[in-house]
Amino acid sequence: MKPAPFQYHAPDAVADAVNLLAELGDGAKVLAGGQSLIPILALRLASFEHLVDIGRIAELKGIQRRDGALWIGAGTPQAAIEAHAEVAAAVPLLAKATPLIGHFQIRSRGTLGGSIAHADPSAEYPAVALALDAGMEVLSSKGRRTIAASDFFEGIMSTSMEPGEILTGVSFPIRSGRSGFAVQEFARRHGDFAVAGAAIAVEIGGSDRIERSAISLFGLGSKPERAMAAEAAIAGYRITDIDPAEIGRLSMAGLESVPSDLHGSAEYRKRAGAAMVARAWRAAAAEARHA
Repeated sequence: MKPAPFQYHAPDAVADAVNLLAELGDGAKVLAGGQSLIPILALRLASFEHLVDIGRIAELKGIQRRDGALWIGAGTPQAAIEAHAEVAAAVPLLAKATPLIGHFQIRSRGTLGGSIAHADPSAEYPAVALALDAGMEVLSSKGRRTIAASDFFEGIMSTSMEPGEILTGVSFPIRSGRSGFAVQEFARRHGDFAVAGAAIAVEIGGSDRIERSAISLFGLGSKPERAMAAEAAIAGYRITDIDPAEIGRLSMAGLESVPSDLHGSAEYRKRAGAAMVARAWRAAAAEARHA
């Protein structure tokens, strides 16, 4: 199939893009890398009168350290993130998640901002942003604001961005000290969206006690979720005293509306999710202890 007819716009600057969106209104859709949007349009699952392609805007691309965080432009290709040494050093969880996204051809086209703004509940980047308490920088003709990751994802492919806003960049706090990071996911085959997955960050202090942890789940609801009860249950404990299998069970306990579909029932997804949490915890904990 082919997409329904639309008018194509390719602004060269962010200011021009937000002005276009304000002018065109609800009939316009932002096109970033097109990793997800193009198939949706081709299958006519959605249609728009106007596509505003922001892929050529240079100011939306780049990777920089800013005020204790690593800022990554929303238009930065996933393949560039995968290959960037600064990402691996400053935000290891993001570096570990990137190779799990699709295949190299997809990562060459897909962008950080496209994945996060698309907000697929089975995608890796939204879960990583949530685990790391990232800040989403958005811009519209009304001005600029930053949205915390905890407030950004609202439901299936739904965010708190307002009409006319563009995601311009994401700031990932740089963790110091003895930290460990891991991502584990279960999918039918490499490159598929996850049936269940977990992104974990843990920081330990004196006597190997847990000072901070984040357990972010994906593929297990309408949006990425933090396993807050599990995080609270392990705070202050020695990392060697934690049973990974128990953390997996605790992480699944508070989940609501786990989907059942052709890839598996809700119970199946929860069992897979518990296993992914346990695996990711083991890896993150080992990394933190040897940091």
